[in-house]
Amino acid sequence: MKEVLVVYYSQTGQLLHILENMVSPLKQGNIRISYYSIVPKDPYEFPWKKENFFDCFPESFLQIPSGFHPPEEEILKKEYDLVILGYQVWYLTPSIPINSFLRSDIGKSLLKNRPVLTVVACRNMWIQAQEKMKRLLVKIEAKLVGHIALVDRHINHISVITISHWMLSGRKDRYLGIFPKPGVSDKDIREADKFGEPIKNALLFDDFSDLQENLLKLGAVHINPYLVLTDKRGNILFSKWANHLIKKGGAGEPSRLKWIRIFNYYLLFAIWVIAPIVFIVFLLTYLPRYQRMKEDKAYYSSVALKENR
Repeated sequence: MKEVLVVYYSQTGQLLHILENMVSPLKQGNIRISYYSIVPKDPYEFPWKKENFFDCFPESFLQIPSGFHPPEEEILKKEYDLVILGYQVWYLTPSIPINSFLRSDIGKSLLKNRPVLTVVACRNMWIQAQEKMKRLLVKIEAKLVGHIALVDRHINHISVITISHWMLSGRKDRYLGIFPKPGVSDKDIREADKFGEPIKNALLFDDFSDLQENLLKLGAVHINPYLVLTDKRGNILFSKWANHLIKKGGAGEPSRLKWIRIFNYYLLFAIWVIAPIVFIVFLLTYLPRYQRMKEDKAYYSSVALKENR
């Protein structure tokens, strides 16, 4: 009997739905699947209040852990043949609950020396979040064997509007009746089961060496060179803002909230003004950067980790 553990944090239920569909083919084999939902000791509301959504930015980006409830004793006792780790991206970084889990003794005990498959469901920019994830897994001596990224397929600025509507209203519907539905498409969620077969085969044969290659053949990862560049630039700017804001006090303190509101306006400026400029620069440098973009695509589609990236 093979043992698989699915670890996840999902506010809306979208990620859990994806994971359940993904592992459904595994139930046909001699495989037992356990689930561990990470529950923060101070839960994050959904839908978000706008101020709270922005106020969690410094701790999220700086990867400052917080408390969460441990799994049941039965989960901790098992020896797992594969751990599937599902996560969201908050501010170009793995969400606080997932980050907290990976930095904990519980995370290390469950993942150390285990093959890990990461699954991200997000708006569009996940590249640098996955690089941070890779480093966290290396630190706890886990082995990354595969990665799947399901994203909102609509253009960047459309998805900004629709995801804001979803996060702040709690409704995954067509904003104003004219915008597309936010998040990962129903089709992509429904078809996530296609990844289950290569996962099952790797598990049953105890060989994960070709898993990522087989997942890529099914469209597990799509790399957009423009978003790679935007993600990198965003991380540089977010680093300056997060380190500034964290010095202004803890979450909810008036001295910090004043600056959080300024950050909110800056973020709008960055999305609607700076990002289009970055796109123009991307187009102007496309040919000189073509070879590097090919290398980036191959690297970011893989499970390798190179610190100079």
